[in-house]
Amino acid sequence: MVRAVSAAVALALVSAGSARAATEISTSDRLQDRREVAAGDRAYAVGFADGGWYANGWHITGEMGGIWAPPSKLADGVWFGVDGQWVGAATRFTSGAGYVRYDLPATGGVELSRTDFVPDGRRAALFGITLRSATPKTVTVDADVHSELLTAYPWSSSEGHPTAADNGQDTAAVEQGTLAFHDGALTAFAGSDRTAQGIETGPGFRGPRTGLVCGADGKQMPSQCDDGPVGRGAGGRLRYAVKVGAKPTTVWIAVAATRADLAAATKDPDALLARKVAARAALAEHSNVDLPGDRSLQRAIDYGKQNLADLTQTATDLRIRHVDRGTAFPAPIGVVKQATFIGAGYPDYPWLFATDGEYTAFAAVALGQFEPIKAHLKALQQVSDLLNAKSGKVAHEIVTDGSVYFGANADPGNTDESVKFPSAVALVWRWTGDRRFLNDLYDFSRRATRYVVDNLDADKDGWPEGLGNVEREGMGEEKLDNSVYLIRGLTDLASLADAKRDGPTASWARKLAQQLRAAFDRTWWNEPSRQYADSLGPNNAQLQQQHWIGVTPMETGLAPAKHANTALDVRETDCFSGTAPFNVGLFHTGCTGGPEGKGEKVVFSLNTAIKAVADGNYGRSQRRYTDANAKTMLDEQPGALPEILPSPDQNRNLDRCWTCRSMFMQAWGHYGTAWPVIAQQLGVMPDLGERRLDVVPSIPEGQERISGLSIRLGERGTVAVRADRDGKTYDTRVTLRSQDVRTLRIGVTLPRGTRVKRVWLDGERLKAVPRPVTTNRGVEVTVRVPRPQGRHLVTVQGR
Repeated sequence: MVRAVSAAVALALVSAGSARAATEISTSDRLQDRREVAAGDRAYAVGFADGGWYANGWHITGEMGGIWAPPSKLADGVWFGVDGQWVGAATRFTSGAGYVRYDLPATGGVELSRTDFVPDGRRAALFGITLRSATPKTVTVDADVHSELLTAYPWSSSEGHPTAADNGQDTAAVEQGTLAFHDGALTAFAGSDRTAQGIETGPGFRGPRTGLVCGADGKQMPSQCDDGPVGRGAGGRLRYAVKVGAKPTTVWIAVAATRADLAAATKDPDALLARKVAARAALAEHSNVDLPGDRSLQRAIDYGKQNLADLTQTATDLRIRHVDRGTAFPAPIGVVKQATFIGAGYPDYPWLFATDGEYTAFAAVALGQFEPIKAHLKALQQVSDLLNAKSGKVAHEIVTDGSVYFGANADPGNTDESVKFPSAVALVWRWTGDRRFLNDLYDFSRRATRYVVDNLDADKDGWPEGLGNVEREGMGEEKLDNSVYLIRGLTDLASLADAKRDGPTASWARKLAQQLRAAFDRTWWNEPSRQYADSLGPNNAQLQQQHWIGVTPMETGLAPAKHANTALDVRETDCFSGTAPFNVGLFHTGCTGGPEGKGEKVVFSLNTAIKAVADGNYGRSQRRYTDANAKTMLDEQPGALPEILPSPDQNRNLDRCWTCRSMFMQAWGHYGTAWPVIAQQLGVMPDLGERRLDVVPSIPEGQERISGLSIRLGERGTVAVRADRDGKTYDTRVTLRSQDVRTLRIGVTLPRGTRVKRVWLDGERLKAVPRPVTTNRGVEVTVRVPRPQGRHLVTVQGR
C-alpha cells in the first residue's frame, strides 16, 4: 500500500519525531461503521473510516457529517476513481495529529492511499489521493463531489418555520475550471492543484453510491444511507490525467466555502499539510507525560491534545437570536464579529456551549491550550451579554450562526453555567497570569454570580433554583450541582476580586461561601443512602434519585473526608459502576434511581471524569475511572474520546443506527484524563496571579515513577516534574523555567499515617523537618525553594 503522501509531509512527520509516533493510531476493524473527522479551525470533514461518506447525525437528520465550514455545510463528500473504476473501501484507517489516512485497495494496477486534512485559517478541506505504479503510465483520476449547502441552524427538530426541511435545492456549474455550487446566499467550490481535463455536473455524482435516502425512523446502519430526508444537493465530477510511477504522486481535491479559500487551499497543499503536522506536533510537546505504570492513560493524554485541537473552531459574524428551544426564529438582536471556542463534540454538538467549556477548561489548561479556552470564555461573555442585556446570565448553547437554543433570561435556570463561570475564569487566570484576560472577564464573572444569588433563590435559603446539568424529571427546584458549584464559584470570585482589589465583592463572596459551606453537610447529606441528596424539594426536603451529580461535592473537595469516602465507596458498587464487562465508568443514575426507580445505566465520559477527579481529591485510586475513559478511545475514531461509553443501557456506537449515536469525539471527558495526571498525580498547581507555583505530586498506588515535561505556565514559562518512590523515600524533581513565578513550593503527598524522618533540598538535609500537613489526599510535606528558577530536588524519607 502507498503510505507516503508527499516529500513535504514526510519531512514534517520526521521532524515531529516522537510526537507523531505518540499520536498516530490505526485500525482495520469495522471501518464502515466508524465515524472520523479531519478538522481545522475554520472547517472540518466528518466521514467514515472506510473512506465513505454515509448519512449520519440527528440535529439535521443525516446531514451532520460531510464537509462543513461553520456556519454552513458545503458537501456530503468526495469520491475517487482511477481509470473508470471507483476506489474501493479502505483496508486500514489511521488517525494522526492533524490528518487522517486511508490505506486503499489497488485499482487498475495502481497502489493507492488517501489523506484528508483541513488547513487552519481557511474554510476549506483537502483530500489527497496518492498513487504509485511499478510500471510508469498515465491514468485518469476522477473525483466526484456532491454538495449540500445548508446552515447549521435550523435543525430537523425545529418547530414551525424555518426548519431544516426548508433547505433549498443546490445547483452545480462549471466556473473558472472548478465546480461551483449555489443555494441562495450559500456557495461551495471544488477544485485541485492541477488543471482538470474535464468537468461534469448533474444530480448524482456520489462515486459508486446510488444516493439512497433514508427516512427519519433511523433503523438503518449508517453505511446503508447516503442522504437524509432534507438533502437537496447537486453533484459534479472533476477529471485529471495523471502520470504515475515508482515515486508516489498525489492529486489534491479541495472543497471550500469561497473561491478565495479554494485558491489558498490548492496553491501548495503539500506545504499546508506540512505546516499542519508541524503545528500539531508543537501542541503534542506540551504536557509530555511519561507514565511507565499506566501507558494507556499516557496515550489518552496524547490523543486528548489532538481531540481538543480538532474541536477548536472559529466562526465569524454570529447573528445572535434566541430560538427558544427551536420554537422561534426572531430577527437577530446583534452580531458577534468572531468567536473562537472548543466545540462540545462531533458530529451533533460542534458548537459553543457553556457547561461543556467550563469542564473542558480543566483539560485545556493542563494540556497548555490556553488560547482556545480563553477565547471560549470570552465568546460566552460576548454572546451572553448581547442576548441577556448584561444581566449576567450565561447562555447555554450557541450555534455557529448565532442561534441561541437555550440560555436567555426568560429560560428557566441553566443555573450551573452561571455559577461555574467565575471558577473557569479563576482557573485560567491561575495558569496563565494573563491580566488582560482577567480584566476582560472579571465584571462578567461578578455579574454571573450576582445574577444567580439575586434572581434564582426565591426562598432566600442560599441554595439556588433552576436547571443544573441533569436534565431529568422529578427533581426538586434546588439542585446539588448548582449548590456545590455556587460555593466554589463564590470562593473563586473572592480570589478574582482580591486580584482586582474589589474589596466589597471579595468580602461579600467570601462571607456567603463560608455560610453555605457551614450549612452544606447538614442540608445535603442523606445518611440512609450514604450519599448527598440530588435535589431539595419544599422545606428543603431531600430528594435522592442517585444521579451522577452526587459526586460533585467530592469533585470540588467540598465534602468532609468522612462523608466523601463513604459516598465514593458506594459509587464504586455494582449499582453505580456496574460489573464486568460494564464496569468501565460511572452510570448516569444508580440502578434503582431516577424518577421511575429503574436507574439509567448509561456511562458518560464526563460522569466518569468527575469520579476520577473526586477520587484524586481524597487520595484514592483513580485508575478504574481513568482507565474507563482512556481505553474507550478506540470505540470509533481511534484516539477519540466518545460522549458515551459502552454501557448496559446503551451499546457501543459501532452497533447503533445512523440517527441514534452519541458523539464519537467529545471534549469534556478529557477532564478525567489530563487533570488527574497533571494537577493531581504530578501535583502541578500554579497561581500565577500571585506569582506562585506549588508542585506536590501524589504517586498512584502501585507505581514507582511518573513525570511530565513542558507543562505550560503563562505565556512563555514551563515546568517539568518527575516523582519517584523507592520504599519510603520520595524524590520530587522540578525544573522551572518561568519568570512569572516568585514563590515555589516543592513536596510530596505521602500515604495517610506516614511520619516524616528526614527531608533534603537540592542535596542538603534540612535541619528542621517541615511540618507535615494532613489533607484529604494524605500527608503533604512541602519545602519553599529560595531561588525558584532552574532545577531542584526535594527528597522526603518517611518512617
